[in-house]
Amino acid sequence: MKSYRKLPTCVTRAPGPYCEEEEEEEEEGRDPGFPALKKTPTLRRQWLGVVVVVGAVLLGGTFWAISLRRLPGEPPGRCSSVPQSQRFDCYPERDAVVTPELCHLRGCCFLQSGSRGGPPWCFYPPDFPSYTLQSLNRTELGFLGVLTRTVKTYYPRDVLELQLQVDLETDTRLHIKLADPHHSRYEVPLEVPPATKKAENPLYSLDFSRDPFGILVKRRGSGVVLLNTTVAPLIFADQFLQISTLLPSAFLYGLGEHRRGFLHRLDWTTLSFWARDVPPTEAFNLYGVHPFYLNMEEAGSAHGVFLLNSNAMGFPTMPPLWGLGFHLCRWGYGSSNQTWETVKNMRNYLIPQDAQWNDIDYMEGSRDFTVDPEHFGTLPQLVMDLHKHGQYYVLIVDPAISSSQPAGTYAPYDEGLKKGIFINNTNGQPLIGQVWPGLTAFPDFSNPETHQWWLENLNVFHAKVPFDGLWIDMNEPSNFQDGSVDGCTSGELDNPPYKPAVLGGSLFAKTICASAKQRLSSHYNLHNLYGLMEAKATASALIAIRGKRPFVISRSTFPSQGRYSGHWLGDNRSEWKDMYWSIPGLLNFNLFGIPLVGADICGFSGSTTEELCTRWMQLGAFYPFARNHNAKDVQAQDPTVFSPPARTAMKGALMTRYALLPYLYTLFHHAHRRGDTVARPLFFEFPQDTNTYALDRQFLWGRSLLVTPVLEPGEDAVIGYFPRGVWYDYYTGSSLQSQGEEVKLAAPLNHINVHIREGAVLPTQKPDITSWMSSGNPLLLVAALSQEGTAWGDLFWDDGESLDTFERGNYSYVVFNVSQNIFTSTVLHCSLEAIYITVDGLTVYGVQKQPQVVTVNGQEIPFSYLDNQVLSMSGLHLNLSRSFSVRWR
Repeated sequence: MKSYRKLPTCVTRAPGPYCEEEEEEEEEGRDPGFPALKKTPTLRRQWLGVVVVVGAVLLGGTFWAISLRRLPGEPPGRCSSVPQSQRFDCYPERDAVVTPELCHLRGCCFLQSGSRGGPPWCFYPPDFPSYTLQSLNRTELGFLGVLTRTVKTYYPRDVLELQLQVDLETDTRLHIKLADPHHSRYEVPLEVPPATKKAENPLYSLDFSRDPFGILVKRRGSGVVLLNTTVAPLIFADQFLQISTLLPSAFLYGLGEHRRGFLHRLDWTTLSFWARDVPPTEAFNLYGVHPFYLNMEEAGSAHGVFLLNSNAMGFPTMPPLWGLGFHLCRWGYGSSNQTWETVKNMRNYLIPQDAQWNDIDYMEGSRDFTVDPEHFGTLPQLVMDLHKHGQYYVLIVDPAISSSQPAGTYAPYDEGLKKGIFINNTNGQPLIGQVWPGLTAFPDFSNPETHQWWLENLNVFHAKVPFDGLWIDMNEPSNFQDGSVDGCTSGELDNPPYKPAVLGGSLFAKTICASAKQRLSSHYNLHNLYGLMEAKATASALIAIRGKRPFVISRSTFPSQGRYSGHWLGDNRSEWKDMYWSIPGLLNFNLFGIPLVGADICGFSGSTTEELCTRWMQLGAFYPFARNHNAKDVQAQDPTVFSPPARTAMKGALMTRYALLPYLYTLFHHAHRRGDTVARPLFFEFPQDTNTYALDRQFLWGRSLLVTPVLEPGEDAVIGYFPRGVWYDYYTGSSLQSQGEEVKLAAPLNHINVHIREGAVLPTQKPDITSWMSSGNPLLLVAALSQEGTAWGDLFWDDGESLDTFERGNYSYVVFNVSQNIFTSTVLHCSLEAIYITVDGLTVYGVQKQPQVVTVNGQEIPFSYLDNQVLSMSGLHLNLSRSFSVRWR
């Protein structure tokens, strides 16, 4: 690690600042949260924010990088003294072979160390020039400083003076921003939570280094260093920005979208952030961009760092209840009648299904807002039939708009030209690429006029085909031509001085030119935001058209997109490894604030097998967003096409999901209100158990339901890890006492293992074949007692589709508690819908002695008790809107 230069240390004491040569311990009377500050006499105000991140550290501004020319007179050994683990890459370009000469021209060290893929051969020396902190002043929220550098970097147009803004926004959140004070630069156009006052008791502490400039963020109490920017030089050039840090532990998560294990391997890997249309493949940048990481510390605490950069944060939306049911789609039904037959077959076998989808084959010539009259002429009738049966319809729309139709024959393009809503090339004309319809133009969703144009076209189409939700695909944006049909410019937007290690080797590979002009800025700046902006326009349009909660699933995503859409994990393959990879995907997107996420169940491309699809349907029944979808020209894979045993197993898994919809729906309510995760890794609940840190073959729903799927062929058992405590088999209530160990579980082909954590109460419901039909059925409550005989749970209930039910008070919220052999249901808020719902059954797992008497609200009732310590009561007929108690003794 680069050491701090010896500087005077400033300690704040009443009535004023006082500097010493040695750093002192925190003094009584110092302003809380502000430890010693490293400063020089030029610093007039010496207050330094102290920071630890239990929430997220927001790094605002741009991305970071550094450069400089070689300095003469390097002392011998200055390079060899840098440990391999602290060698930061001084030649990050991936399209060039670095040589000693090239490295030395940048003023960096060159030491060849093994084969490529390990420590960088060209790395920064300890004395590589960086910025100097010239001044630091206190503000209402924190600090404002000035940074300067005197030596230019090796990238063009570096900024020699920067403004540093540090805001202590909350006790658990610090916001650091570096900006050019003299020239306006593009910044991500997202709203972030504003702070109104400085944190009073921050869980973090802050130190500054003057020369070279650096920030050291520590966790108060433990002293764990969370952020240390002194380990490599800060670079702020026009098209290259760099900031570096050392991690306090190897347990790193997040940084999407990439196909990797949930726990990152810290093996000198470069992760690139640039939205790209590519089937999920290891080592490539994929559809979305999420520059956030979570780091677990050795003691079980955690912190997160978010780089607010698109070259924000909003809690996810509350989905409609039907969006949590089972969805079915394929590219290649061939006709609306064939689609309809699939729906009817699902009904005939009484297999749950809430929504039917269609891919682009419903369109005429793959053009948005059209229907193929020859093969999909009965589509309106199909949708009417779905609605009649309490089911819903979702169709795909792509952003690229056909531009080759004769004038006056395709209104979306004609109107778009008149309104000027398309992305332009550098000559000011619509940029033309090629997607499914052929030659296409690309709507500019950074333009408010485009949102209105999008709404108008969707509204006209909805009058013909009354869809309920929308699937937005190809929105990286994808382009079958690199850049455009006319190519791209030779300028620095399309060919920047630093080219990230993106798939295809250029920023316009399989997308539009980075130099393309949008209303808000260049596509260079807005590329990663394209899916987010389209999702926002689409959700807004659905609200205007239907007046209900929008349901949108998007391929490309960016931070804050959970406010507008869910996500599916892209064009996966019908392979066992792809089923496994879906679990890290679920966990990452819940970490990114997009809990409505799932993979194409059974795989998209290639033909599945009956065993694979059975196991995947079992796993997919526990995706927050559950959709079976596959490509054309491959074997159909909906549940009805398989053998009776496989079909029965798939149906059983879906019936379990539908029974758990009240619990799942409540989890989404907490995600909407508090930003909670729905699917979560085990270490979120067991941070002291380091055995959970690398687990990504199991996951939890909320804090209480553990899913252990089979992910390998030919297996009739699965090994799962159970953290210390009691776990109950969801289906039988039999208990498993774990000391924190792996357990081998029976897993025949018709079974997926699901366990309830001790101390939980789960609201379940008698399942039916749609969420609408299930929602009228009685509730069945399941209490899993802790070793102390306690349990807790809750239920959020509303009409399942209206807007802002919580905000308007149109909901019910019920809390369940168990203590001293008494189960209580307490109604904290009640709406009209709850009056019609009854609680018909209560099952209690872990009742160690057989009761002699069970009473409900003081009245004795019949019950059953099994040897595996399961107490059951049925026929209760209790109204959900009224509090009640059940006692056993």
